[in-house]
Amino acid sequence: MARQSLEVVEGLKRFLSEQNGLDNATAAKIEKLAAELQGTDLNGFDQVQKDPVQMITEGFRYFKTNKFDKNPALYNHLALGQWPQVELRRLGRILATGDWQNPASGSRFWLTPMNYSRVCPSHILNFQPGDAFMVRNIANMVPPFDQLKYSGVGAAIEYAIEALEVPNILIIGHSRCGGIKRLMSHPEDGFAPYDFIDEWVKIGKPAKAKVIAKFGHLPFETQCKHCEKEAVNLSLIHLLSYPYVQKALANKKLRLMGGYYNFVDGTFDRWDF
Repeated sequence: MARQSLEVVEGLKRFLSEQNGLDNATAAKIEKLAAELQGTDLNGFDQVQKDPVQMITEGFRYFKTNKFDKNPALYNHLALGQWPQVELRRLGRILATGDWQNPASGSRFWLTPMNYSRVCPSHILNFQPGDAFMVRNIANMVPPFDQLKYSGVGAAIEYAIEALEVPNILIIGHSRCGGIKRLMSHPEDGFAPYDFIDEWVKIGKPAKAKVIAKFGHLPFETQCKHCEKEAVNLSLIHLLSYPYVQKALANKKLRLMGGYYNFVDGTFDRWDF
C-alpha cells in the first residue's frame, strides 16, 4: 500500500507536468489529490506488519528501478571514489547516525553501513523515517564486547536491543570499501600509519586471515572483494559476544542478517546468520 501510494503520487505529478491543456480547476484538483497522498502515513500498519526480508527486497528493487538505473552517471562516478564535501556531526546521536527514539516508534532494523558518503541504507533500501536505527563506522566493523575499548558501538547495540527492542540486525558491507582495502594492505603496504584507522580495522584481522588462506593466490582487488563480505560475517560473529544479543536470540526476539551492496553493478545480496 505504501509503495503504491508513492507510485500514484509520482504518476500524478508526471501527468500534471505533461498536460498543458488542462483547465485551472482540473489541475488544482490533481495537485490537491497528489498533496493529500503525499501526506498519507506511508509508514503505517501494513508496512509494520511486513516481513523484514520483504521490506529489504522490495526496498532495494524500488531504489534500483527508480534511482540507480535512472542516474547511471552519478553511480558510475561514485564507483570510482568518494569526494564528500560535508562531514556531519549531531549532538545526542551515536556515530552521527544513530537516532535516539522512543521504543514506541517501532524501528524494525539496526543497521551498520560501511561507508559514510556513498552508501546510505535508508536510501538504497527505500526505508521510511523510523524504520531503522543506524550506526555507521569505518569498514563496517562490529567489535567484540569490550566495555572499555569499544563503548561507542557497544552503547548503540545495547540501546537498540534493550531500549528500542529492535527485532532485526542487518550488517551491510559494500563494494570497493576503503577501510577493507586498508585492512588487507596493512601493515605490509609500508604507508605511514593512521592514528585511529589502523587500530580500528585490526578488528577485522580474522576475516583478513581467512581470505588470505583461501584466496591468497588471487589478485589483491579480488581478495578485498571477498574480505568485504567476510568482514560482515565476522561482525555478525562478534555480535554474539554481547549479552543483550545473546538474551534476545535465546528468547527468539532477534534475527541477524548480513547484506552486501555492490554499487558498481547495482546489486544487493542478503543472507541469514
